[in-house]
Amino acid sequence: MRFACAHRILQPEGKHAKGIAIVSEHASPLAQLGGVDSGGQNVYVANVARELARQGHCVDVFTRLDNPCLSDQMDWDNNVRVIHVRAGPACPLPKECLLPYMKQFGEYMQDYVREHGMQYDVIHANFFMSALAAMPLARETRTPLAVTFHALGKVRRLHQAQNDRFSDHRFSIEEDIVRDADCIIAECPQDRRDLMELYDADPRRISMVPCGYDPCELAPIDMRAAREMLGWDPDTFHLLQLGRMVPRKGIDNVIRALARLRGFHGVNARLCVVGGDLSGGCASDLGELDRLMRLAEDEEVADFVQFTGCRQRGVLSRYYSAADVFVTTPWYESFGITSIEAMACRRPVIGSDTGGIKYTVVDGETGYLVPPKDADALAAKLAILANNRQLAARMGRAGAMRARNLFTWRRVGTELSALFQALCRPEGRARRMPAHNIRPPATGLGASPALRDQPAHAAEPHAPASGGVLL
Repeated sequence: MRFACAHRILQPEGKHAKGIAIVSEHASPLAQLGGVDSGGQNVYVANVARELARQGHCVDVFTRLDNPCLSDQMDWDNNVRVIHVRAGPACPLPKECLLPYMKQFGEYMQDYVREHGMQYDVIHANFFMSALAAMPLARETRTPLAVTFHALGKVRRLHQAQNDRFSDHRFSIEEDIVRDADCIIAECPQDRRDLMELYDADPRRISMVPCGYDPCELAPIDMRAAREMLGWDPDTFHLLQLGRMVPRKGIDNVIRALARLRGFHGVNARLCVVGGDLSGGCASDLGELDRLMRLAEDEEVADFVQFTGCRQRGVLSRYYSAADVFVTTPWYESFGITSIEAMACRRPVIGSDTGGIKYTVVDGETGYLVPPKDADALAAKLAILANNRQLAARMGRAGAMRARNLFTWRRVGTELSALFQALCRPEGRARRMPAHNIRPPATGLGASPALRDQPAHAAEPHAPASGGVLL
């Protein structure tokens, strides 16, 4: 198989190499992290594409053109191209507004493939709208379709209620995708359970492959050296929260916990919040920042909370390493890459007992799990670590070992490569369900406890053995 390109011909390297189309309608690998819709999925797409290419596969990433200055396609990494799809206005839009443009997105991909005489071996769609757009191409070219949802609409609605801005039509689209896709990739055990219980997914067509981190990018730094780099006081107990500036991330819960930690528990603590566009370019981020700053004033901790805005990924190790503990207490998180990154930097993690966080964090071993929206419970666990630095260090070491053994992008790429290889074999598609029409709306918007819970692939023919990040 050869991919025609204006600049060169892409040729997969090796007899087992494949041509893979990654579809990610709103999450481009080129995006500045920390914006309203730029976070974990962008990091996932970028690293999966890069790792698959390192294994000899050719990868094209289809993502929506949201800037008229970008070229139609670009060579982004060795054997990875980014193809900008013209679907809707060439400007940033909230992902909740993109559904009406998915038909146009899908047609653009079909035209692109026809024009260049291309044939992919596997299509990997990320998010439900990407799967909706990719389904016609998969059917037309009889190409296996694998889908990673990253977030499920029914789960999102359960946890966000009126804060969920997607219409109910998302539910039926996801149900159709679950029924028709050749493979659904779950990112954690809870994701797999939700797919089966809420969407009646066939467990034989679910494979579990988690997210990861890059050890070359994120590694522990001496704490005092990291604090000196950031200008942090060396003797204060420092909390770190890193993520997008949106209510569901639960930053308000961490601010309330800081107030209780300082007041009730008597700990000299500070909080650093990394993430969000605080330059004035994103009104929603500024609105959330204003809400959080007013809350900090009400809780009498405004002088002990720092909002840094977005930071380049190259300096994130400094923030993780400078902190005594990393805190992430969202209402719900489908996976939560930041917890892995903090663990990789040898820091204990206190996270919500929900979604993917309760898979990555081993309660009592690599950190603690607490109920979402429970500032008292969070403060109590923070106080334990503040008063027992040896325990915190032990948890940090256990977390680093767990991250290194289970959650590197290299391992993720190896598992996905094996899965895609199996999907391309005839028996890998034997259980594909009959095709149905999925239409968008006409209008609208191990040995150690820390090594438990290794990725457990379903035992179907195509499931192989396991071989700023701002969420």
